[in-house]
Amino acid sequence: MSHQMTRREFVERAALAGSLASLGGVWSGTPARASLSPNEALAVASIGCGGMGASDLNSIASCEGVRIVALCDVDAVRAAEAFKRFPDVPHYQDFRRMLDKEGKRIDAVHVSTPDHVHAVASSMAMKMGKHVYCQKPLTRTVSEARSLMMTARREKVVTQMGTQAHPAYTRLVEIVESGVVGPIREVHVMTDRPIWPQGIQRPTDTPPPPDTLAWDLWLGPARSRPYHPAYLPFVWRGWWDFGTGALGDMACHLMDGAFWALKLQYPTAVEAEGEPLLPDSAPKWSIIRYEFPARGGMPPVKLIWYDGGKLIPDEVLQGAKIDTGFNGSVFVGDRGTLLVPHGSDPKLLPESRFRDYEPPKPYLPRSPGHYQEWVTACKQGGTPASNFDYAAPMTESILLGNVAFRVGKRIEYDWKRMTCPNCREADRYIRHSYRRGWRL
Repeated sequence: MSHQMTRREFVERAALAGSLASLGGVWSGTPARASLSPNEALAVASIGCGGMGASDLNSIASCEGVRIVALCDVDAVRAAEAFKRFPDVPHYQDFRRMLDKEGKRIDAVHVSTPDHVHAVASSMAMKMGKHVYCQKPLTRTVSEARSLMMTARREKVVTQMGTQAHPAYTRLVEIVESGVVGPIREVHVMTDRPIWPQGIQRPTDTPPPPDTLAWDLWLGPARSRPYHPAYLPFVWRGWWDFGTGALGDMACHLMDGAFWALKLQYPTAVEAEGEPLLPDSAPKWSIIRYEFPARGGMPPVKLIWYDGGKLIPDEVLQGAKIDTGFNGSVFVGDRGTLLVPHGSDPKLLPESRFRDYEPPKPYLPRSPGHYQEWVTACKQGGTPASNFDYAAPMTESILLGNVAFRVGKRIEYDWKRMTCPNCREADRYIRHSYRRGWRL
């Protein structure tokens, strides 16, 4: 068995080979530039330091060679813990003002806002030459993902999308590459999300926002609307203007193994079902079917997504049992099946067939940790595993599932032109405009 290339090598070689050259602009394939000497601390600013942002901030601050130099959050209550931990660091509500005023002191930022702000914040920072760590999903829309990828290439900054599950998939890739289950033609991916309200109507009452919340800044590039607690915190995930539903919340974790191990790029077609179809809110449940073409000697792949209580079919599971709380994936090969619970090593099915199986010795590089990997690359140069050249095509592909659901029909995707030739109405969900004062 010859070891196939790692995910990082695949992304870089694909770029060198020109497979993505038609996206506009040619990337050299060289690692992103280093910005510091090894002994200097990386000056990091936080864009969104409450909720998940607090976790990101604390994890990055704990990395070797980091100092926190600025904090930004629109919600003083959510950010109170971070403000208390770093009392001598400047605090801001508007990340644009923070970057303008503190830009010379900042080397890198982490973006841990709701989905609808990811693109505008990351883009501004990268255009200023700042390295960026951005939470998953990378963006709220398809076109934003493509834009961030191209900006990262042009600016040659170090990037990482927050898919902390990545290290757990290293063993999966080694087992898939061993060929034990044969060619893989089908993958099933399931989550227990949503665990927040979805499939609901937009509220009509207009209570005043809390004094501690800068509501207009929280809206950011999204369309104006009155404040309502139905939109935040956490529950923004279920609203199309702010989030990406259960699919966007979990697929960048749960599909990461399939994209890496099977070297997936862009689907040729996507079809979705679910209920209900509402203009403002993601569905209570969905099943989404992606079709990926053959790649480098690997066969075409059908990838099926399940959320909202929909289960992977029993016949796929080869006797294994899961319930509605399962998060993970199933790889169906010609000679066997891999059950991959989220964050756990894969299990070969049926068990009776693989009782004597000896897995390959580990050979892929092990990450020092998702955050430290990014920090080290920012200081020394290099390409983290979830860099935007990898994360953007994955995010773009995943979000096409939401596009297919919202147009209510099977869409065929032309990734070079970023259009659906059979469904022109899909363009309104692929691209969008921002309200005045906000831009990429």
